[in-house]
Amino acid sequence: MGLRQLVIWAFQLSIVATAFGFGLSATTEDVRDLIRQPGRLARCLLTIFVIVPVVAVALAHAFDFPHAAEVAMIALAISPLAALIPRSLINIGGKPSVALMAAVAPLSIVIVPLLAVLIGRYLGRPFVVSPLRVAGVVAATVLLPLVAGMAVRAVRPALADRIELPAALVGTVVLRLATLALLVTNLHAIWELIANGTVIAIAVLVVVGLAAGHLLAGSDPDGGTGLALASGFRHPAVALAITALSSSQYFAAAIVLYLLLGDIFGLAYTIWRRSRGALTDAEVSAAILNAREKAVDNIRAGREAPYYLAPSIEPSRSNGAPASPVADGGDPAKRNRQ
Repeated sequence: MGLRQLVIWAFQLSIVATAFGFGLSATTEDVRDLIRQPGRLARCLLTIFVIVPVVAVALAHAFDFPHAAEVAMIALAISPLAALIPRSLINIGGKPSVALMAAVAPLSIVIVPLLAVLIGRYLGRPFVVSPLRVAGVVAATVLLPLVAGMAVRAVRPALADRIELPAALVGTVVLRLATLALLVTNLHAIWELIANGTVIAIAVLVVVGLAAGHLLAGSDPDGGTGLALASGFRHPAVALAITALSSSQYFAAAIVLYLLLGDIFGLAYTIWRRSRGALTDAEVSAAILNAREKAVDNIRAGREAPYYLAPSIEPSRSNGAPASPVADGGDPAKRNRQ
């Protein structure tokens, strides 16, 4: 067994652990909330599966880069799972990043093979294995682990809480170790891609993905951060598994540069979003209106509406026991007369 096969297995383990971790954080209600907002879901799909792949194809068509590096950019652009979603985003109420990943995963089984065929025909040469193989890879490495995690969350929520962080750590640590192995074994090819300008194209691809997700997310600041990272920084396991050029040094070098630049730009973007502090008045208003719309929709459908809760209007004593009713009904005039 060679180092290359070990690295591929490490990437596959990483994506399975990452998808399983997302599933442990997700519930069916999270996904239904996103599906009940078709405009938001459409913007997510547009960003992830249209804008970024189009930019990747345009960059490959406009510049004379090594063919394997161009294929790596395009394969990464159609990969369905984010490589970096900070845990702080997953723990936010509503969990927009988790809902996005859970909604995109089943659609990816159809969208990713279709995009691979269409882009291959446009370029005049197929760059991936058969569409059925692509669908199988997406199902095995993304969809099934995510569904398994959601099942654990539904049946054993306490267990899901305990293993959610370890699963995420396994995915992150294994991804970094596999990246380091590719970095050490492909230094010459990496330097060539830096010297011939391919690194600039990869940086443009990452930045365009982040910007598109940020701009198309609407008024949801945390959902916008998750969408930006999901569109700008893809996990390389699917890209490695669906193309026959994954053994090329230029392919591996492009993967390494993409992951390094994704880490740099993704973390910088996340820090910038967090540094903004409190929400603006417009963001607060949009969040309140969105919660009210969800509550009204659920009430009309006969479901519970736990989106906002009215505080109890009954006063309470300092020891926690409810205060006895006031005989005068709280009228100051009556108290004065007494």
